[in-house]
Amino acid sequence: GCEGRTLTILAVCGLKREAEIAGVPGVVAVAGGGDAAGLTRKLNALHGDITGVISIGLGGALSPHLKVGAVVIGERILAGGEVWRCDNLWRVALAAKIPGAHQGPIAGSDVILERSETKAGLFHSSGALSVDMESQIAARFAAVRGLRLAALRVISDDASHTLPPAALAAMTPDGGIALGRVLWSLAKNPLQLGALVRTGRTSGKAFAELLRCRDFLGPSLGGVGLAGPDL
Repeated sequence: GCEGRTLTILAVCGLKREAEIAGVPGVVAVAGGGDAAGLTRKLNALHGDITGVISIGLGGALSPHLKVGAVVIGERILAGGEVWRCDNLWRVALAAKIPGAHQGPIAGSDVILERSETKAGLFHSSGALSVDMESQIAARFAAVRGLRLAALRVISDDASHTLPPAALAAMTPDGGIALGRVLWSLAKNPLQLGALVRTGRTSGKAFAELLRCRDFLGPSLGGVGLAGPDL
């Protein structure tokens, strides 16, 4: 029967590890693995009582003031010319539980912005504090379904950091890591090892902070009790 149905928060992530962290009680977490079309299909296939959508995981800094481990809570999501507003109540609830978090626009991109120049350009044109590959997909899905939207991203590489080629080769469509591709890229270009080690270290710090945020937010990632009388 339909009695006792629980409203679920949908967490939209890039990596499997992000989804594992976000998948607390009351949350269904989906990892996109950098595949925009695949992630959109996964979300569109979801049915059931979703009450809100949160884009959550790691992100790249666009603002030069953000250090690795900084937390960004989205006020709105930007992609191309599109803008989606984040739910104010949910945003305030997130900010109250994570002191010191930065609030502002978050950019969604269908491609990895590996170069610092590209990141600087997007910062100046949009004012977005951080960028990731899932927020725009989460925002579109929330808009189509008429759901509340939130975004929380932990900075894993600062604005001046250029990602090594091996890091760009790493992600599989299910959000896992393709170690073979990473090693192949390293074999072709061993000079990137230092940058790759640094990327691993900074993402390790960011994952630790993401875990801390999740523990602060608790069940439903701070999105519980926001359902209006119309839901």
